[in-house]
Amino acid sequence: MPEGIRVRAPRSDAAKNRAALLDAARAELNRDPDASLDVIAAAAGLTRRAVYGHFPSREALIAELAEVGAARVAAAVDAMHDPDPVLDLALVGRLVWDDVEHVRAMTRTVVRGPLRDQVLGGALGPLHARIVADVRLAAETGAGRTDLDPEVVARLVEGAAFSVLDESVRTPVGRAEGRRLVILAGLGALGLSWREANDVLGAHAARLTEEAEA
Repeated sequence: MPEGIRVRAPRSDAAKNRAALLDAARAELNRDPDASLDVIAAAAGLTRRAVYGHFPSREALIAELAEVGAARVAAAVDAMHDPDPVLDLALVGRLVWDDVEHVRAMTRTVVRGPLRDQVLGGALGPLHARIVADVRLAAETGAGRTDLDPEVVARLVEGAAFSVLDESVRTPVGRAEGRRLVILAGLGALGLSWREANDVLGAHAARLTEEAEA
């Protein structure tokens, strides 16, 4: 390359517009799960035509938003583990809630909609495997139920969390109460009584109620 000729860096407009669309979609779909592309585009300060330059359809936009969110949840949960399977499941519940509680309506739409299998089998696949491992270890050590296959119990634990998400959309709850509900519901599905589940919360209050690091 001749000396003195500078290579122009790629324009950042496209990347900024894409990020703005994802941010706007996250906010608008959380306010109204049926928000249209026109509403999302307007919130991002773009035209509907500009949206199609990044996403061929509303479904494609939501799919990417779901994948980004799932990867974020997986990374947050992977940052904390405990060898005690019961406590580990409680930590998983707390960390997942902390990551999705501010976009609970949109999250509910994803996990209850056609993207569920794609998301749960993709970025969240390792999280499901961790829950299954915790359930299996809890059964082997006498801390969890043994009357059902670990895969079935793991799905019940996940379903309990989804039920809390449903309830929190119908009847808004704060962050602390949401954490408590997710943990208690998950441990109940594992086979603990409500008293035993509350004992876990009390014994590990610092780890289960402390704020996640920024």
